Amino acid sequence: MKAIAYTQFGDADVMSLQELPDPLLGPDQLLVEVKAAGVNPVDFKVRAGYLQGLMPHHMPLIPGWDVAGVVRAVGIGVNDWKPGDEVLAYARKDHVQFGAYAELISVPDRMIARKPSNVDFVTAAALPLAGLTALQALKAVGTGPGDVVLVHAAAGGVGHLQVQIARELGAARVLGTASPRNHEFVRSLGAEPVAYGDALVDSVAELIGGDGRVDVVVDNVGGLAFDQSLQLVRDRARMTSIVDGPRALENGVINTWARPNAEQTQWLVDLVAAGSVRVEVQQTFPLAEAVKAHRLLEGGHVRGKVVLTV
Repeated sequence: MKAIAYTQFGDADVMSLQELPDPLLGPDQLLVEVKAAGVNPVDFKVRAGYLQGLMPHHMPLIPGWDVAGVVRAVGIGVNDWKPGDEVLAYARKDHVQFGAYAELISVPDRMIARKPSNVDFVTAAALPLAGLTALQALKAVGTGPGDVVLVHAAAGGVGHLQVQIARELGAARVLGTASPRNHEFVRSLGAEPVAYGDALVDSVAELIGGDGRVDVVVDNVGGLAFDQSLQLVRDRARMTSIVDGPRALENGVINTWARPNAEQTQWLVDLVAAGSVRVEVQQTFPLAEAVKAHRLLEGGHVRGKVVLTV
């Protein structure tokens, strides 16, 4: 099969299109013909070697944890899926090596969700990791009816889904930090935009009135936004960060690391199919242009998601 892979950690140029053996098919796995693969910030962090201390890595390494495609074959222990089924998954395995930037990927059946017919493969591939991160972070801090929620980076891959999911969970109001050029976009998702920067605490207080504090904060940025959030949230146990685990633990804040979950993935993609959640894809690239996709994402100004098509 053709796949994007690398044999050493480094910048985007270490990746290249290669001919590699087809994946093995384990007894509890599905062999999926990849139609689209989501590109996420964690992909370039893996590529740079930042996650070496968290999980085993093996070379040559095919990146990518988000996949949408068609089942080509199923393992001998799989009974609920068949060739031809259209599926999606957050396919993060215990070892980092055989990812989704490829023509084929083997995926444990416990990670697989069914793609509705009215959701295209690009949209499906953009959803799993960002959607699960968004949902699991909101659930970790008990987001529910009546809450006032502040989402940082509300125009980003995780954030733009988070503001919509918060409303699905019953939040009364959702505020979202974003650059001014993205304020209309954030508003279109059902959130009240607020600008980043030194004035954030005062801006939020002016928006919500009362004591100027919110019930829930989801930090997708870190740095100054994390510090400001400590002032803005009523209870630090209802603040979560996906970017700075050590600081979160030091300050009584929950750290969120998304886990594969087929049931939650199905819930999310069914919301997309129903028109209740919108997945924004800024740009797609063919598989062979994965280097360009990484460079775009590393620039830090992507609205929504970037996806590779295979």
